[in-house]
Amino acid sequence: MNKPMPKTMTLDTPQQVAEQFASDFASWVNASTDDFHVALSGGSTPKLLFQLWASDTGPETDWNKVQFYWGDERCVPPDDPDSNYGVANELFFKPAGIDEKRIHRVLGENDPENEAVRYSQLLTKQLKSAEDKPVFDLVILGMGGDGHTASIFPNQMSLMDDRRVCGVATHPESGQKRVTINGPMISSAQKIAFLITGSSKTEKYNGIVNQTNESQTWPATRFFHAENTVVYLDFAAAGQ
Repeated sequence: MNKPMPKTMTLDTPQQVAEQFASDFASWVNASTDDFHVALSGGSTPKLLFQLWASDTGPETDWNKVQFYWGDERCVPPDDPDSNYGVANELFFKPAGIDEKRIHRVLGENDPENEAVRYSQLLTKQLKSAEDKPVFDLVILGMGGDGHTASIFPNQMSLMDDRRVCGVATHPESGQKRVTINGPMISSAQKIAFLITGSSKTEKYNGIVNQTNESQTWPATRFFHAENTVVYLDFAAAGQ
């Protein structure tokens, strides 16, 4: 049986992807009557988004409503070039003057297993709850050329069904440890937004759209078919 595909917006360029998402994000935040809890992503497109958010040209967003977290983080210190927090801090938090009390980073310098437990406890305490589970208002995701999302890789699919809030993943090539929110935590979010750009994603994107047998082994596929997912795509990633 074919599964429904999410609402998808295909834009000309990565910059336009960032701009469209930023506009929608501002609408979601400004319409919220409470704090808006968002899990950020790493990668190239979020860098464009962070720069847009920090500039005067981005849409007006009430940053005093937003609480920032991460869907995954490399197990490195915050000043390491690989740190997702470090990138967001340099490109967005510091230039925009975001209150540090609203930034809840994964402590990548800590022992990975202990940090996964600590961050799980933090999310459980900070986030709204539904059916005794913490729930994000929004989880931002990317997709790797291997079909991974957050830091759930195809060879570590057990994290897709791990009922713990967070787990520890290992990059299949570098061996780098990462703390990631697990599959059920992503699925429970009020909204999931994929930001996908570049021709290196075309094969996987088309496999998901065509619902090939192989695509069922890619972590990103599961969240594409969720009712609460929206996809922001550039023409290069779409193969057009």
